[in-house]
Amino acid sequence: MTPTFASPDDLPRPNGYSHVVTLPPGRLVWTSGQVPIDADGNLADGWEEQTRTAFANVGRALRAAGADWPDVVKLTIFVVDVSELATIRAVRDEFVNTAQPPTSSLVQVAGLFRPDVLIEVEAVAHIP
Repeated sequence: MTPTFASPDDLPRPNGYSHVVTLPPGRLVWTSGQVPIDADGNLADGWEEQTRTAFANVGRALRAAGADWPDVVKLTIFVVDVSELATIRAVRDEFVNTAQPPTSSLVQVAGLFRPDVLIEVEAVAHIP
Protein backbone atom coordinates (compact mmCIF):
# COMPACT_ATOMS: atom_id res chain seq x y z
CA MET A 1 0.00 0.00 0.00
CA THR A 2 1.26 3.45 -0.89
CA PRO A 3 0.01 6.98 -0.22
CA THR A 4 -2.80 8.21 -2.47
CA PHE A 5 -2.32 11.75 -3.82
CA ALA A 6 -5.40 13.58 -5.10
CA SER A 7 -6.62 16.92 -6.34
CA PRO A 8 -10.43 16.85 -6.59
CA ASP A 9 -11.97 18.45 -9.67
CA ASP A 10 -14.12 20.74 -7.50
CA LEU A 11 -11.03 22.53 -6.09
CA PRO A 12 -8.79 24.95 -8.02
CA ARG A 13 -6.12 23.22 -10.12
CA PRO A 14 -2.92 23.08 -8.03
CA ASN A 15 0.44 24.22 -9.40
CA GLY A 16 2.96 21.58 -8.37
CA TYR A 17 1.21 20.18 -5.30
CA SER A 18 -1.63 17.83 -4.39
CA HIS A 19 -4.66 19.00 -2.43
CA VAL A 20 -4.88 15.86 -0.30
CA VAL A 21 -2.95 12.71 0.53
CA THR A 22 -4.27 9.60 2.23
CA LEU A 23 -1.77 7.41 4.08
CA PRO A 24 -1.86 3.67 4.70
CA PRO A 25 -0.46 2.31 7.97
CA GLY A 26 3.22 3.12 8.38
CA ARG A 27 5.67 5.43 10.10
CA LEU A 28 5.56 9.24 9.90
CA VAL A 29 8.68 11.38 9.89
CA TRP A 30 8.68 15.14 10.55
CA THR A 31 11.66 17.37 9.91
CA SER A 32 12.37 20.62 11.63
CA GLY A 33 12.51 23.65 9.38
CA GLN A 34 15.72 23.54 7.39
CA VAL A 35 17.47 26.73 6.35
CA PRO A 36 20.06 27.37 3.63
CA ILE A 37 23.11 26.94 5.88
CA ASP A 38 25.55 24.09 5.31
CA ALA A 39 27.17 21.92 7.99
CA ASP A 40 30.10 24.36 8.20
CA GLY A 41 27.77 27.28 8.95
CA ASN A 42 27.99 28.88 5.49
CA LEU A 43 24.89 30.64 4.19
CA ALA A 44 24.03 30.12 0.52
CA ASP A 45 23.69 33.19 -1.74
CA GLY A 46 20.52 34.32 -3.50
CA TRP A 47 17.11 32.75 -3.90
CA GLU A 48 18.03 29.82 -6.13
CA GLU A 49 21.06 28.72 -4.10
CA GLN A 50 19.32 29.27 -0.76
CA THR A 51 16.29 27.28 -1.92
CA ARG A 52 18.43 24.41 -3.24
CA THR A 53 20.47 24.29 -0.02
CA ALA A 54 17.36 24.32 2.19
CA PHE A 55 15.83 21.46 0.17
CA ALA A 56 19.11 19.53 0.23
CA ASN A 57 19.19 19.93 4.02
CA VAL A 58 15.63 18.58 4.24
CA GLY A 59 16.82 15.58 2.24
CA ARG A 60 19.67 15.00 4.68
CA ALA A 61 17.27 15.18 7.63
CA LEU A 62 14.88 12.74 5.94
CA ARG A 63 17.65 10.24 5.22
CA ALA A 64 18.77 10.39 8.86
CA ALA A 65 15.33 8.99 9.73
CA GLY A 66 15.30 6.36 6.98
CA ALA A 67 13.10 8.37 4.60
CA ASP A 68 13.80 10.20 1.34
CA TRP A 69 12.09 12.56 -1.08
CA PRO A 70 9.72 9.96 -2.61
CA ASP A 71 8.30 9.49 0.91
CA VAL A 72 7.40 13.18 1.40
CA VAL A 73 3.66 13.80 1.71
CA LYS A 74 3.66 17.39 3.04
CA LEU A 75 5.92 20.41 2.59
CA THR A 76 5.73 23.72 4.40
CA ILE A 77 7.82 26.52 2.94
CA PHE A 78 8.39 29.82 4.73
CA VAL A 79 9.70 32.75 2.67
CA VAL A 80 10.38 36.40 3.36
CA ASP A 81 9.13 37.40 -0.11
CA VAL A 82 6.87 35.63 -2.62
CA SER A 83 8.31 37.42 -5.66
CA GLU A 84 10.64 34.46 -6.34
CA LEU A 85 7.88 31.84 -6.33
CA ALA A 86 8.82 30.61 -9.84
CA THR A 87 12.41 30.01 -8.70
CA ILE A 88 11.25 28.23 -5.55
CA ARG A 89 8.90 25.98 -7.54
CA ALA A 90 11.59 25.15 -10.12
CA VAL A 91 14.06 24.11 -7.42
CA ARG A 92 11.38 22.24 -5.44
CA ASP A 93 10.62 20.21 -8.58
CA GLU A 94 14.25 18.98 -8.62
CA PHE A 95 13.51 17.18 -5.33
CA VAL A 96 9.84 16.11 -5.22
CA ASN A 97 7.96 13.59 -7.33
CA THR A 98 6.23 15.95 -9.75
CA ALA A 99 3.87 13.18 -10.93
CA GLN A 100 2.56 12.83 -7.34
CA PRO A 101 3.61 16.04 -5.63
CA PRO A 102 3.20 16.36 -1.86
CA THR A 103 0.62 18.56 -0.26
CA SER A 104 2.18 21.96 0.32
CA SER A 105 1.82 25.26 2.09
CA LEU A 106 3.85 28.37 1.32
CA VAL A 107 3.78 31.12 3.91
CA GLN A 108 5.25 34.60 3.58
CA VAL A 109 6.71 35.70 6.91
CA ALA A 110 8.02 39.03 8.13
CA GLY A 111 11.42 37.48 8.77
CA LEU A 112 13.26 34.31 9.68
CA PHE A 113 15.82 33.77 12.45
CA ARG A 114 18.46 35.83 10.59
CA PRO A 115 17.76 38.76 8.27
CA ASP A 116 19.88 37.22 5.47
CA VAL A 117 17.95 33.92 5.46
CA LEU A 118 15.28 34.00 2.73
CA ILE A 119 13.67 30.55 3.03
CA GLU A 120 12.98 27.71 5.45
CA VAL A 121 11.53 24.33 4.46
CA GLU A 122 10.04 21.54 6.55
CA ALA A 123 8.63 18.19 5.50
CA VAL A 124 6.46 15.31 6.66
CA ALA A 125 7.24 11.91 5.17
CA HIS A 126 5.49 8.55 5.30
CA ILE A 127 7.41 5.27 5.37
CA PRO A 128 5.19 2.24 4.67
